[in-house]
Amino acid sequence: MKNPMFWVLLTGVGILLIQQGLPVHSQGDSQTDSKVMDNITVKQGETVFLRCAQGDIVTHTAWLNRSSILYAGEDKWSVDPRVSLVTFNQEEFTIKIEDVDMTDEGPYICAVQTSSRPRTTSVHILVQVPPIIINLSKDIVVNEGSNVTLMCQASGKPEPSLTWKLLSPSGDLASEDEYLDISSISRQRAGTYQCTAVNDIGLDVQTVEITVNYAPSVSEGRDVGVAPGQRGVLECEVDSMPEADFEWYRDDRRIFNDFDGIQIEDVGQLSKLTFLNVSEEDYGNYTCIAINKLGSSNTSFVLYEIIEPTSSTLLQDGSTSVLDLTSSVLEKTTSETFAIQAGPGAVQDGNSGSMGTHVHTYSCLLLAIILQFLLSF
Repeated sequence: MKNPMFWVLLTGVGILLIQQGLPVHSQGDSQTDSKVMDNITVKQGETVFLRCAQGDIVTHTAWLNRSSILYAGEDKWSVDPRVSLVTFNQEEFTIKIEDVDMTDEGPYICAVQTSSRPRTTSVHILVQVPPIIINLSKDIVVNEGSNVTLMCQASGKPEPSLTWKLLSPSGDLASEDEYLDISSISRQRAGTYQCTAVNDIGLDVQTVEITVNYAPSVSEGRDVGVAPGQRGVLECEVDSMPEADFEWYRDDRRIFNDFDGIQIEDVGQLSKLTFLNVSEEDYGNYTCIAINKLGSSNTSFVLYEIIEPTSSTLLQDGSTSVLDLTSSVLEKTTSETFAIQAGPGAVQDGNSGSMGTHVHTYSCLLLAIILQFLLSF
């Protein structure tokens, strides 16, 4: 089975065909008959089958990869465990390569020795590889106004195309290149940037986070009115990156937590100055200052006194109003009475005394009603 002359010829044929270039082209001469099969395209990781027709007059046969012999008949020459024999009989000689990789791409030759002359069949394996991002910029932290360049490089076959996109907050398409240049970056352009590599086989997606630092900006303070003895809260809100530290001041004196019944609570971008029991000494001007490594910002507040109405105040106000009303009614009644008694053409008779009595009775009843109204408070 192992004819030394055949193997020498086999190796020579393989070397000759490989030196012709890729893929191998069909050729014929006085010594050998050769033909080319169609190229085989396979995806990375799949299994490829290499089939070669035999014949009754075949005495020796082998599969070669470049200048290396994979199989000679049933004898395996390759040390690669992924290569194995599938079929070997008078009609067909088939081997398979599992988990195909880029290193398997290239020409393969089936060499057959007949009783008359050698015959070769060649095929070229093309391996398609899905994209994989092999070089990507790391997450970065920059100051506002800096110039930023992100890089994304990928491998694959066919060669993948690359796109950059800002996922959050806007979702805008940023670039269709492996490089993304951002000039004078603002806080609005901070967020997650996505690089996508795509070819006919698949895609690969990875992200980069850009954090933009900027100085604090404090919202305008809102004055608060509180009655004595009540609870009062001043709120200071800031926009900053990184998060700011807060300081509170009463005029030029700094206030600390649990100082004179005052509590300070900082949660993220908000600071609260809480007066648990407002006293007269608490009223006045307050300042909130927000500070980070890039700068500071401040705003001012006024805590002022408001007077809440009480029941005694309401009674006093109500009594005054009723008394004023009573006085007005009595005055009007008296004046009308005198007008009746002393008006032009008035007649003095016995009914005059009766009229005065009626007026007096009416006034007493009115005073009684008013007194009952006052007692109802």
